[in-house]
Amino acid sequence: MNEITTIRPSTPKDWETDQEVRWCPGCGDYAILKAVQRTMPEIGATPEKTVFVSGIGCSSRFPYYMETYGFHTIHGRAPAVATGVKLANPDLDVWIITGDGDGLSIGGNHTMHLLRRNLDCQILLFNNEIYGLTKGQYSPTSREGTRSPSTPFGSVDHPAKPCAFALGSGARFIARGIDVNKNLPSVLKAAHAHKGAAFVEIFQNCIVYNADVFAPFADKANAGHQLWVEHGQPMLFAGGTKGLALDTARLTLTVIDVVDGDASGVLVHDMTNRMLAHLLVEMPFGPFPMALGVIYDDPAPTFENAVVAQNAAVGEGKIADLQKLVSKGQTWQVDKEPRTA
Repeated sequence: MNEITTIRPSTPKDWETDQEVRWCPGCGDYAILKAVQRTMPEIGATPEKTVFVSGIGCSSRFPYYMETYGFHTIHGRAPAVATGVKLANPDLDVWIITGDGDGLSIGGNHTMHLLRRNLDCQILLFNNEIYGLTKGQYSPTSREGTRSPSTPFGSVDHPAKPCAFALGSGARFIARGIDVNKNLPSVLKAAHAHKGAAFVEIFQNCIVYNADVFAPFADKANAGHQLWVEHGQPMLFAGGTKGLALDTARLTLTVIDVVDGDASGVLVHDMTNRMLAHLLVEMPFGPFPMALGVIYDDPAPTFENAVVAQNAAVGEGKIADLQKLVSKGQTWQVDKEPRTA
């Protein structure tokens, strides 16, 4: 009698490759890699059904370090390759790894179309507000005044806001995390649980070319400037002493003091409210905290399901005939023998 072999659940170690991880010592990418490797066993993923697709940039080395299938593609085209992978085999769990330059500059068009199509995948955009791989030029998310080799007198560009861009492109899931924060795995789990395109902006510290740019809210000492939103819970921060309220006259958010723990005037987070999501991702940091966690989650039908259903409907009752297909339309036959010399 044959015994059924019990499949052992994977561990984070099972998702590590034998490749030397080659990022600058202290780079935030190490923390993100570990967070992803810890998350995989917890979501029940299997390496043989998981694919990591990346473009070009420091973050795009990621597929080499995950014991899964992977594609290290070309600049900005990871969404196009990931779409092909998902359509070829919708059962695969597809993750896209990109950066603020790769995904929002040359790849902005591809990112936009993947989001509006709602391909079922996870997009992790590592945002360090700089081009790290090519020696520190300013990127689409760099702040005004950023000095770099390409902007020696300071950038005059208005920076792109990744989550606002994603919402404007039709994304149905928006979240934010921080590279070294303990809450990042929970954000990744929520993204994976979402059926459709899940967009996650991860604030990632580039210690060489843009060190500590996120320190005003990312450092432990400044955790009071973080607003970790949770569906159905009041949006409190600064140790529960402050909260967000809605200015109904101007339809904008405002910060209010919370006295003696009374949060009755604080706005409750609704992750299915698209307008609220827009307000949260557009909040200017300083007067407001940085909104983190799952900001928007409202699933819709996915692109690959629509394509599979359409192909099935078109092919119903038909017999595959390659010759008939080739001969369809304008065809002709040459009867005369070719002229000889």
